[in-house]
Amino acid sequence: MDDSQIIDLYWARDEGAITETASKYGKYCYTIAHNILGDKEDAEESVNDIYLGAWNAMPPHRPAILRSFLGKLARRVSLKKWRDAHRDKRGGGEVSLALDELSECVPSNVTVADEVMAAELSKTLNRFIAGLPVTERRVFLCRYWYMDTIGQVSREFGFSVSKVKSMLYRTRIKLLSYLKKEGMA
Repeated sequence: MDDSQIIDLYWARDEGAITETASKYGKYCYTIAHNILGDKEDAEESVNDIYLGAWNAMPPHRPAILRSFLGKLARRVSLKKWRDAHRDKRGGGEVSLALDELSECVPSNVTVADEVMAAELSKTLNRFIAGLPVTERRVFLCRYWYMDTIGQVSREFGFSVSKVKSMLYRTRIKLLSYLKKEGMA
């Protein structure tokens, strides 16, 4: 089934959308979750949360590229789960629970200026990444978007570990230079 048909199933509130998503993108979502969480059970739980997130987001959102939408959702869900797991170790989760309860009453520390800067930084990063040679871009995204290990990236591209490390180092140097030139660093 193609992506537009799967999206149509979500919009029709047909539970078959979850089945089709799992069939087509389950391994993809699991890989992202497992790379971030490093635990099979947590990754499987995250994948279920990803499906729930997709179900809740569509409608009203109609993603242009389902794979990208699910990848972004997988990252967000898995990173939140990872932060929560590590935060729970500092205080048994009660501190974070109390802060979450207070967050409804207390205004956010994030200012409009911070949000504008974050949006501008995002656009700047997208321009930088789009300007990279294809292989360098793919290696960079595998490491820093999908959270693949250096070993996974080297196997994926058939490069030595040292070549991947060197490539990533040079790309980070270019990024820092680019951000300085754009006035973002």
